[in-house]
Amino acid sequence: MTVTADHIRGTLDDYLDVRPHDTGQLVDLLELLDASADLTSRKEFRGHVTAGAILVDPAGRVLHVRHVALNRWLLPGGHLEANDISLLAAAQRELSEETGIPAAVVVPAGNRPVHIEAHLIPANPAKGEPDHQHFDFRFLFRTSADVVELQTEEVAAAAWRHVDTIENEALRSRVLEAMR
Repeated sequence: MTVTADHIRGTLDDYLDVRPHDTGQLVDLLELLDASADLTSRKEFRGHVTAGAILVDPAGRVLHVRHVALNRWLLPGGHLEANDISLLAAAQRELSEETGIPAAVVVPAGNRPVHIEAHLIPANPAKGEPDHQHFDFRFLFRTSADVVELQTEEVAAAAWRHVDTIENEALRSRVLEAMR
């Protein structure tokens, strides 16, 4: 089974029920859903959905990974795949793929994303991709495990960092709120 437009809409609606003030930042996503765009396809260059993991350890640190293509410290995450059954499962799969941390030792903090962000991804001529938007559904997870093996094609390094190092102010405040 694959992530459906209905699942994306339901997850987004659940999120916006709690965070209605985020609606303005997600207008493009709402419009693409209304236009029946295939938001699970990375070939939908008006924008597509991605899933991200915010992994917190018992000391309250958040796992960051050094993304090879963007050469930046980010949270684990990535594109949806055909066998993903939910956005939450996609986030957990991406986390496990990028860090080697088994899903069995990672506990979701809930079914609702703690943050959804629309952000621009620069063009990648090598992949034939123009500038496009990612609509990143970010879920909080907890673990006492450490990184096992990095997916070196996508991730150059990993580091546990204090929550204050999260650059995005809204995301940082949401993570702090969820950790309480």
